[in-house]
Amino acid sequence: MQYRNFGKTGERVSVLGFGCMRLPVRENRLKSIDTPAAVRLLHEAIDGGVNYFDTAFFYHRGRSESLVGKALEGGKRQQVLLATKSPFGGFKFGFEFEKTLETQLRRLKTDYIDMYLLHAANLRSWQQSALKLGLLEKLERAREQGKIRYIGFSFHDNFDAFMTILNGYAHWDFCQIQYNYFDVDYQAGERGLLEAAKRGLGVIVMEPLRGGKLAAVPENVRAVLPEGSPVQAALDFVWDRPETSLLLSGMHNAEQLHENLRFADESRPNKLTEADQAKFAEARKILQTTARVGCTHCEYCLPCPKGVKIPEVFALYNRSVMDPADAKKAYAKLKGDARRCVKCGKCEEKCPQQLPIRALLQDAHAALGGKR
Repeated sequence: MQYRNFGKTGERVSVLGFGCMRLPVRENRLKSIDTPAAVRLLHEAIDGGVNYFDTAFFYHRGRSESLVGKALEGGKRQQVLLATKSPFGGFKFGFEFEKTLETQLRRLKTDYIDMYLLHAANLRSWQQSALKLGLLEKLERAREQGKIRYIGFSFHDNFDAFMTILNGYAHWDFCQIQYNYFDVDYQAGERGLLEAAKRGLGVIVMEPLRGGKLAAVPENVRAVLPEGSPVQAALDFVWDRPETSLLLSGMHNAEQLHENLRFADESRPNKLTEADQAKFAEARKILQTTARVGCTHCEYCLPCPKGVKIPEVFALYNRSVMDPADAKKAYAKLKGDARRCVKCGKCEEKCPQQLPIRALLQDAHAALGGKR
């Protein structure tokens, strides 16, 4: 395992962090976490040198934090840096912050959280919740009480909003941004990565594979990428930047973990050549002409009140570019197609990518041959 400095905190973090949003699940109606498999996987990651574990209040419909707490019992808590997030954007009153934090400490079976983030910050939640409810002072008080150690935010909005939040508080320790070879100019992007690092923040990269899409790229994209696995190429793109402290991977089986451990071992900052960078630019150009929806399958939009399986609809819509017959066949069997949408807009309020989901569902339904 390779380790890097975590900004100005003095911490050393594994370049590979474990994102606990896509843990192993049982094949039942509720897709509940497969507890023995998930605990085993987290233990194996610790044994492989991973020391950063990231979860959140709502992951796996509120079950991820408890699973992580269970996995870290028996002395393993002291071996890792534990991160979770405050769902602050939904708060209407200041007291919800403390109440939620206490719930998270109980779920995680710990007295303190190493890295505590304002979750999915955007300009609206920053102004209407963080500032209006005095949450920055509450974060500092929680740190003084020893309940959290470092203060950060994860981000989903445009670059200007990122700079507003970055410059709006003098004591950020770290931030978490979406970055990959497709999204260099999206949201915070490369400019945000550089600005945060310049200020001495630890920088965590999420969605290095864009929800798995960069792991299973079309053959014409694979052909122009640097030699080897498309997964390793995408991760190396992120690790190549010395400003990156670590990247998060949502691994859900041992095969993915073992592969990523090997890639992490082989990673280095400034590893890529100019020729490699040109290949990524070409791959990006090809992908920009094929992807119809920039959905990362994060499932923040779920559950839909009417049962629309939004990420699955969009996955098939994107697949239809390369394989229309197969995508239409799969869509015909989908229970929860876009026809159920009543345009309530609740999904759009929660989408980190700020997609016009209602309109895109209509487009997807028509393209996939759905019946009216």
